[in-house]
Amino acid sequence: MTPKEVLDFSKEKGIKIVDLRFMDFPGLWQHFSVPVSELDEGSFEDGFGFDGSSIRGWQPINASDMLVIPDPDTANIDPFYKDPTLVLICNIVDPVTREPYSRDPRHIAKKAEAYLKGSGIGDTAFIGPEAEFFIFDDIRFESGRNMAFYEIDSIEGIWNTGRDEEPNQGYKPRHKEGYFPVPPMDKFQDLRSEMLLTLESLGIDIEAQHHEVATAGQAEIDMRFKPLLQMADQLMWFKYVLKNVAYRYGHTVTFMPKPLFEDNGTGMHTHLSIWKDGQPTFAGDQYAGLSQEALYAIGGILKHARALCAFTNPTTNSYKRLVPGFEAPVNLAYSSRNRSAAVRIPMYSTSPKAKRIEFRTPDPSCNGYLAFSAMLMAALDGIENKIDPGDPLDKDIYGLPPEELAQIPSAPGSLDEALEALKEDSQFLLKGDVFTADAIDMWIDYKIENEINPVKLRPHPHEFFLYYDI
Repeated sequence: MTPKEVLDFSKEKGIKIVDLRFMDFPGLWQHFSVPVSELDEGSFEDGFGFDGSSIRGWQPINASDMLVIPDPDTANIDPFYKDPTLVLICNIVDPVTREPYSRDPRHIAKKAEAYLKGSGIGDTAFIGPEAEFFIFDDIRFESGRNMAFYEIDSIEGIWNTGRDEEPNQGYKPRHKEGYFPVPPMDKFQDLRSEMLLTLESLGIDIEAQHHEVATAGQAEIDMRFKPLLQMADQLMWFKYVLKNVAYRYGHTVTFMPKPLFEDNGTGMHTHLSIWKDGQPTFAGDQYAGLSQEALYAIGGILKHARALCAFTNPTTNSYKRLVPGFEAPVNLAYSSRNRSAAVRIPMYSTSPKAKRIEFRTPDPSCNGYLAFSAMLMAALDGIENKIDPGDPLDKDIYGLPPEELAQIPSAPGSLDEALEALKEDSQFLLKGDVFTADAIDMWIDYKIENEINPVKLRPHPHEFFLYYDI
């Protein structure tokens, strides 16, 4: 839309409120609202002011003034608010220089798309994330100086087979058996369908929805692939819609990678393909129907995977899922069909347009703007430098003898390791000023100070079980 078309659309729909949204640095949607009378064509150039020092990882208090500039192409109507509300996703600029803000995740994604076009390798990067999530009924947690706990509950939780539910009717998926029986075992079909239909009402194309492997309401809704920036915007709508539909019915949704012990974690397998002039560049006559460029892209992702994890798996909890020998793909290898490899080539279709690579390590706790941009930059580095991914690994990685498994590099074992890898391997991200040194340094510092150190300093409840009687 043009700014004028947005204003005409607002008048046609009887809009009363304009909700201005943007992404903070760690990855949560932020917003503030203005009456529709405050929106005019000049708003799309002049923007609206806000306090950048109150946003995580952004400005110091002595340089706090920032501007949000609405993007007219993102106009949509909020499906949850009482009053008719227009949502506009915004870009962040400095009010003095009018320059885009280096730590605005959306700006980084726009630069990644521009770098792809400037490289001549392609003009569009299509991204298709498979974001898993849990639907719980109740979650309680607290972390104090002298105590800490969390407790999760779900009508589907296998631990509730003996609970007095007046009556307890059973039908609770056993651990790792939630993929995917029909109701009444699956208790969230209608809820997921409402999520799906709400997303479609916002213009987001959906391919499928289903229960996932774990007990206690693990689920997945798959969006059809879209260009990088558009998909990063959609991922924010995706999380927003799922949380609010669940909340409407007394449930709660989390994208936390590993909320349950001894059951599957929550991943976000992410599909990537590069197109040029309307044609797929990843289809060819090499391994698994890939082009040489696609193999080089895999080489780039595998080479930089440990640094990528700082953005694709950005929480301390992410590494409770990425544990060798369990369900997550931590071994940095590639294969067709083999789901135990970090990079897989899906073989569902023989169409060249369906040819893509799937990076299976990421999880949905990530900031999509940063994670998708980092993945693209790694793939482009592989193509530009002709990085050989080596031979594919078509064996079951979990069944390999220890001496053979030791030859396969592994994803980081902790967020600390991922950030150290990012410190040592960030040049591929700095190309074209896509990621700036300032943004990378702040990401590392923020994660250490606000997440890693607070977790390190606290005793873990299980340590009392192990060590209290020493």
